[in-house]
Amino acid sequence: MPGMAKSPYEILGVAPTAKQDEVRKAYRKLAKALHPDLNPGDATAEARFKEVTQAHQILSDPERRGRYDRGEIDASGAEQPPPGYYRSHAGAGPGEHPYSSSRGYEDFADLGDVFSELFGRDAAAGGPGGRPRGGRFRGRGGDIAYRLEIDFLEAALGGRSRVTLADGRTLDVTIPAGARDGLTLRLAGHGMPGLGDGPPGDALIELAVRPHPLFRRDGDDIRVELPVSIDEAVLGGKITVATIHGPVAVSIPKGSSSGRVLRLKGKGLKTGDQLVTLRVVLPDHIDPELESFMTAWRRDHAYDPRAGLDAGPGQEGRNA
Repeated sequence: MPGMAKSPYEILGVAPTAKQDEVRKAYRKLAKALHPDLNPGDATAEARFKEVTQAHQILSDPERRGRYDRGEIDASGAEQPPPGYYRSHAGAGPGEHPYSSSRGYEDFADLGDVFSELFGRDAAAGGPGGRPRGGRFRGRGGDIAYRLEIDFLEAALGGRSRVTLADGRTLDVTIPAGARDGLTLRLAGHGMPGLGDGPPGDALIELAVRPHPLFRRDGDDIRVELPVSIDEAVLGGKITVATIHGPVAVSIPKGSSSGRVLRLKGKGLKTGDQLVTLRVVLPDHIDPELESFMTAWRRDHAYDPRAGLDAGPGQEGRNA
């Protein structure tokens, strides 16, 4: 049986508890020693160089490192499917290994610095006289992930918010109307610089929507719980209700019970509505007049709101 593949930690020679600076130093040391241009014709060194760089690709990104540690991706960065998945689902195009990764050299955050030390600044930039032989390491820069917290209404209605990039620059991000928590926005060209004359990567902005004290999203609908007084519930009336688009006047039908839902057409997200659930709220203090009235009313107009909720024959909970 073939041996198990090495982990990225084993490949770089660092402990699973290693800090990012330790990972970076280990990678730079190995990359400089194994670089193919310093080991021409040495297929073993080139294969090892690729292995080391792939390991650094995982461990240099905190998010991807965490996913690897949790078993969500493998040492190549590929998603880890449930047990038994490969046998029935793995497929490959002509000439491809079914489980190979196509990420190549996209996320090498430190290769530019390594090339600068090996070949001078022109090599890292792909300039004349310094380009690595054959241009074999020209590649797209890595993506950088960010997390941006926004307010509920900003996500619902859209707007603009500012994010600070890793290099200290700030960008105004357009938030699309109806944006959901976890939505990732891609800002092309604002990631890591490319390798050689390769293009830069992108900035990936993951949105985190803060909850609202009143509104709750339900698909494209907005749900609101609205307290009403006992007289409003019994007699009906017109009251003002907040929506994400501003306050609107709503008619409460006579005899409305707690739990009744009123639909406000077009007051949700996109083509959604706002659903208003009524909740009858008694006063904090029941005064003698109200108590006297309800005592007389109960005597003359008693009714059972729980009719039909009997537990059924043979079950406990029946009235004696």
